[in-house]
Amino acid sequence: MPFNESWGVPNLTSTQAHRNAAEALYHLTRTLDGTRPVIGNDGWEASATDILGIHDYDADPERLRARYETTEPQRTLFDQRRPAGRILTLDGFPHRGQPIVLTEFGGIAYDKRVTAQPTWGYARADSDAAVIDHCRRLLEVVSSTLLFSGFCYTQFADTFQETNGLLCADRTPKVPLEQISAATRNLQG
Repeated sequence: MPFNESWGVPNLTSTQAHRNAAEALYHLTRTLDGTRPVIGNDGWEASATDILGIHDYDADPERLRARYETTEPQRTLFDQRRPAGRILTLDGFPHRGQPIVLTEFGGIAYDKRVTAQPTWGYARADSDAAVIDHCRRLLEVVSSTLLFSGFCYTQFADTFQETNGLLCADRTPKVPLEQISAATRNLQG
Protein backbone atom coordinates (compact mmCIF):
# COMPACT_ATOMS: atom_id res chain seq x y z
CA MET A 1 0.00 0.00 0.00
CA PRO A 2 1.98 3.00 -1.22
CA PHE A 3 -0.57 5.57 0.04
CA ASN A 4 -3.06 5.71 2.88
CA GLU A 5 -5.99 8.15 2.87
CA SER A 6 -4.31 10.31 0.23
CA TRP A 7 -1.52 11.31 2.64
CA GLY A 8 1.28 12.76 0.53
CA VAL A 9 -1.05 13.13 -2.47
CA PRO A 10 -3.85 15.28 -1.01
CA ASN A 11 -5.17 16.54 -4.34
CA LEU A 12 -5.77 13.28 -6.18
CA THR A 13 -9.09 14.51 -7.52
CA SER A 14 -7.62 17.61 -9.16
CA THR A 15 -3.84 17.30 -9.61
CA GLN A 16 -2.55 15.01 -12.34
CA ALA A 17 0.91 14.81 -10.76
CA HIS A 18 -0.64 13.35 -7.59
CA ARG A 19 -2.55 10.77 -9.64
CA ASN A 20 0.61 9.92 -11.55
CA ALA A 21 2.53 9.40 -8.29
CA ALA A 22 -0.13 7.06 -6.86
CA GLU A 23 -0.35 5.06 -10.09
CA ALA A 24 3.43 4.87 -10.54
CA LEU A 25 3.96 3.58 -6.99
CA TYR A 26 1.15 1.05 -7.44
CA HIS A 27 2.85 -0.30 -10.58
CA LEU A 28 6.32 -0.22 -9.00
CA THR A 29 5.03 -2.17 -6.00
CA ARG A 30 3.38 -4.76 -8.29
CA THR A 31 6.66 -5.05 -10.23
CA LEU A 32 8.70 -5.61 -7.07
CA ASP A 33 6.31 -8.27 -5.76
CA GLY A 34 3.78 -9.65 -8.19
CA THR A 35 2.61 -12.32 -5.74
CA ARG A 36 0.49 -10.03 -3.58
CA PRO A 37 -2.37 -7.65 -4.26
CA VAL A 38 -1.56 -3.96 -3.98
CA ILE A 39 -3.81 -1.14 -2.82
CA GLY A 40 -2.59 2.06 -4.48
CA ASN A 41 -4.33 4.46 -2.07
CA ASP A 42 -6.22 2.90 0.80
CA GLY A 43 -9.41 4.36 2.22
CA TRP A 44 -10.80 6.44 -0.62
CA GLU A 45 -9.87 8.10 -3.93
CA ALA A 46 -8.71 4.84 -5.48
CA SER A 47 -7.16 4.71 -8.91
CA ALA A 48 -4.83 1.83 -9.76
CA THR A 49 -5.64 -0.89 -7.20
CA ASP A 50 -6.14 -4.63 -6.82
CA ILE A 51 -8.38 -4.24 -3.78
CA LEU A 52 -10.84 -1.43 -3.18
CA GLY A 53 -10.21 -0.43 0.44
CA ILE A 54 -12.74 1.58 2.42
CA HIS A 55 -12.14 3.35 5.74
CA ASP A 56 -15.28 3.97 7.76
CA TYR A 57 -15.21 4.59 11.50
CA ASP A 58 -18.92 5.09 11.99
CA ALA A 59 -19.48 3.78 15.51
CA ASP A 60 -23.15 2.99 14.91
CA PRO A 61 -23.52 -0.59 13.63
CA GLU A 62 -26.95 0.12 12.15
CA ARG A 63 -25.68 3.07 10.11
CA LEU A 64 -22.89 0.85 8.78
CA ARG A 65 -25.45 -1.80 7.87
CA ALA A 66 -27.62 0.75 6.07
CA ARG A 67 -24.63 2.18 4.19
CA TYR A 68 -23.23 -1.12 2.90
CA GLU A 69 -26.11 -3.56 2.64
CA THR A 70 -27.07 -2.31 -0.76
CA THR A 71 -28.57 -3.93 -3.82
CA GLU A 72 -27.20 -1.23 -6.13
CA PRO A 73 -23.54 -0.71 -5.19
CA GLN A 74 -22.72 1.15 -8.41
CA ARG A 75 -25.25 3.85 -7.58
CA THR A 76 -25.20 4.00 -3.82
CA LEU A 77 -21.61 3.16 -2.96
CA PHE A 78 -19.51 4.68 -5.71
CA ASP A 79 -21.54 7.84 -6.36
CA GLN A 80 -21.65 9.14 -2.80
CA ARG A 81 -19.10 11.06 -0.80
CA ARG A 82 -17.13 9.07 1.75
CA PRO A 83 -15.76 10.06 5.15
CA ALA A 84 -13.96 13.40 5.07
CA GLY A 85 -15.95 14.26 1.91
CA ARG A 86 -13.81 11.97 -0.25
CA ILE A 87 -15.02 9.93 -3.20
CA LEU A 88 -14.34 6.19 -3.26
CA THR A 89 -12.89 5.91 -6.78
CA LEU A 90 -11.37 8.63 -8.92
CA ASP A 91 -12.89 9.60 -12.25
CA GLY A 92 -11.56 7.30 -14.94
CA PHE A 93 -11.10 4.43 -12.50
CA PRO A 94 -14.48 2.75 -12.13
CA HIS A 95 -14.86 -0.37 -10.02
CA ARG A 96 -13.69 -3.26 -12.21
CA GLY A 97 -14.75 -6.09 -9.94
CA GLN A 98 -11.88 -5.83 -7.46
CA PRO A 99 -12.67 -7.21 -4.00
CA ILE A 100 -14.12 -4.55 -1.69
CA VAL A 101 -12.61 -4.66 1.78
CA LEU A 102 -13.42 -2.54 4.82
CA THR A 103 -9.75 -1.94 5.56
CA GLU A 104 -10.27 0.33 8.57
CA PHE A 105 -13.18 0.38 10.99
CA GLY A 106 -13.71 0.19 14.73
CA GLY A 107 -11.64 2.74 16.59
CA ILE A 108 -13.21 2.27 20.02
CA ALA A 109 -11.14 4.12 22.63
CA TYR A 110 -10.73 2.34 25.94
CA ASP A 111 -7.98 3.18 28.39
CA LYS A 112 -7.83 1.55 31.81
CA ARG A 113 -4.85 3.65 32.82
CA VAL A 114 -5.30 6.78 34.87
CA THR A 115 -3.61 9.48 32.86
CA ALA A 116 -3.68 13.23 32.62
CA GLN A 117 -2.97 13.03 28.90
CA PRO A 118 -5.99 13.34 26.62
CA THR A 119 -6.69 10.17 24.67
CA TRP A 120 -8.51 9.72 21.41
CA GLY A 121 -10.70 7.32 19.48
CA TYR A 122 -13.73 7.45 17.20
CA ALA A 123 -15.99 6.10 19.94
CA ARG A 124 -15.46 5.44 23.65
CA ALA A 125 -16.05 2.52 25.96
CA ASP A 126 -15.82 2.62 29.73
CA SER A 127 -15.53 -1.07 30.61
CA ASP A 128 -14.30 -4.43 29.30
CA ALA A 129 -17.88 -5.48 28.67
CA ALA A 130 -18.68 -2.28 26.74
CA VAL A 131 -15.64 -2.69 24.48
CA ILE A 132 -16.43 -6.32 23.69
CA ASP A 133 -20.11 -5.57 23.12
CA HIS A 134 -19.36 -2.68 20.76
CA CYS A 135 -16.74 -4.71 18.86
CA ARG A 136 -19.09 -7.68 18.59
CA ARG A 137 -21.92 -5.53 17.18
CA LEU A 138 -19.64 -3.85 14.62
CA LEU A 139 -18.06 -7.17 13.61
CA GLU A 140 -21.48 -8.77 13.22
CA VAL A 141 -22.54 -6.14 10.69
CA VAL A 142 -19.26 -6.08 8.81
CA SER A 143 -18.86 -9.84 8.56
CA SER A 144 -22.44 -10.36 7.40
CA THR A 145 -22.37 -7.66 4.72
CA LEU A 146 -22.11 -9.44 1.37
CA LEU A 147 -20.46 -6.46 -0.31
CA PHE A 148 -17.27 -6.98 1.71
CA SER A 149 -14.72 -9.62 0.79
CA GLY A 150 -12.92 -8.97 4.06
CA PHE A 151 -12.20 -6.50 6.82
CA CYS A 152 -9.43 -5.19 9.05
CA TYR A 153 -10.39 -3.97 12.50
CA THR A 154 -8.48 -0.88 13.54
CA GLN A 155 -6.56 -0.82 15.44
CA PHE A 156 -4.46 -3.64 16.78
CA ALA A 157 -2.69 -1.70 19.56
CA ASP A 158 -2.72 1.76 21.10
CA THR A 159 -0.21 4.25 19.83
CA PHE A 160 0.60 7.53 21.53
CA GLN A 161 -2.69 9.34 22.29
CA GLU A 162 -4.80 6.88 20.28
CA THR A 163 -6.33 4.44 22.75
CA ASN A 164 -8.51 2.70 20.18
CA GLY A 165 -6.47 -0.49 20.01
CA LEU A 166 -7.53 -3.95 21.15
CA LEU A 167 -4.19 -4.12 22.98
CA CYS A 168 -2.32 -1.52 24.99
CA ALA A 169 0.81 0.02 23.45
CA ASP A 170 2.96 -2.51 25.32
CA ARG A 171 0.86 -5.27 23.69
CA THR A 172 -0.96 -6.35 26.84
CA PRO A 173 -4.60 -7.17 26.07
CA LYS A 174 -7.18 -4.65 27.26
CA VAL A 175 -9.76 -7.40 27.53
CA PRO A 176 -9.15 -11.15 27.62
CA LEU A 177 -7.96 -12.41 24.23
CA GLU A 178 -10.46 -15.25 24.48
CA GLN A 179 -13.28 -12.68 24.41
CA ILE A 180 -11.85 -10.96 21.34
CA SER A 181 -11.40 -14.34 19.66
CA ALA A 182 -14.93 -15.43 20.53
CA ALA A 183 -16.40 -12.18 19.22
CA THR A 184 -14.66 -12.74 15.92
CA ARG A 185 -15.21 -16.50 15.63
CA ASN A 186 -18.89 -16.33 16.45
CA LEU A 187 -19.35 -14.06 13.50
CA GLN A 188 -17.80 -16.47 11.06
CA GLY A 189 -20.07 -19.38 11.53
